[in-house]
Amino acid sequence: MATYQELFDLRHNHVLLDKVTMAVIVAAETVFAELGGTTNHANRIIWAREASIKPREMAGVFMSAVLAANKSATTGNIVGAADNAIQTNVNDVIDDFANGNEVLG
Repeated sequence: MATYQELFDLRHNHVLLDKVTMAVIVAAETVFAELGGTTNHANRIIWAREASIKPREMAGVFMSAVLAANKSATTGNIVGAADNAIQTNVNDVIDDFANGNEVLG
């Protein structure tokens, strides 16, 4: 299990940040393809637009959620997580950030 200090330090791990960045890009494309009746769709589209414009910055925002979701794993397991695991972590919290307000300004 990673310590809080180790989790904090992982926020700057480029391998993990690259994975989260790609997961944000994929999530944004998935949101663009959603049906209009999807719950919170309008706000999700706003989020997806911003994520598409600034995916690396958005990944920084989502990194905390990914790390918190995996707090019981080792740092090696977190950095070595499969793409689908990171994607699930990102997808699970989109609505937490998709509230119709610009996140990154």
